[in-house]
Amino acid sequence: MENVRVVEHPLIRDKISRLRDKQTDTQQFRQLIQEVSIILAVNATIHSPLNEITIETPLETTTGFRIGSDIVLIPILRAGLGMVQGFLSIVPEAKIGYLGVYRNESTLEPVAYYKNLPSNLDHSEIFVLDPMLATGGSAVYGLSLIKQHGGNNITLVTIVSAPEGVKRVITKHPDVKIVTASCDRELNGHGYILPGLGDAGDRLNGTF
Repeated sequence: MENVRVVEHPLIRDKISRLRDKQTDTQQFRQLIQEVSIILAVNATIHSPLNEITIETPLETTTGFRIGSDIVLIPILRAGLGMVQGFLSIVPEAKIGYLGVYRNESTLEPVAYYKNLPSNLDHSEIFVLDPMLATGGSAVYGLSLIKQHGGNNITLVTIVSAPEGVKRVITKHPDVKIVTASCDRELNGHGYILPGLGDAGDRLNGTF
């Protein structure tokens, strides 16, 4: 799939295996999510535009570069918060928006319960952060909200993705790029990713 990139770096594969392990405790899980997010951030920004600048080294004048677009991180609450620090460690100047989405148990439709997005999204490179892309319902809904606020250059960054969720996102938002660390096998009857890593939000917050 043209707009889907799976990052298969050896370090990613090692760290995801540790994330999957049910013996990994909360502190380790948080650290691993941050480490995986750093690697994903490097890969997700590989096509970010650059501006050419002139700089003075201790020895001479030379040409250098600066990232040429505003970068906005939008974690989907609550699990997406675990990925923010990894991105900020290499793009500390990034702006941060927040998007909280839950599923109405009666209608099964996603509902936004919190939204705080930066201005000028139409001139920004946006990275939506969510460790799990399962059914894709929350992601599709969140991406639609971001577009309503002007976002048009959007990458969805996930750690594990189910094929059902990937298909739903690229069907509803074919212009959105997906960068993920793993495309897992399937969803089970309860909408959990298999083999997956459990509920990322619960494991990050120690509430499982």
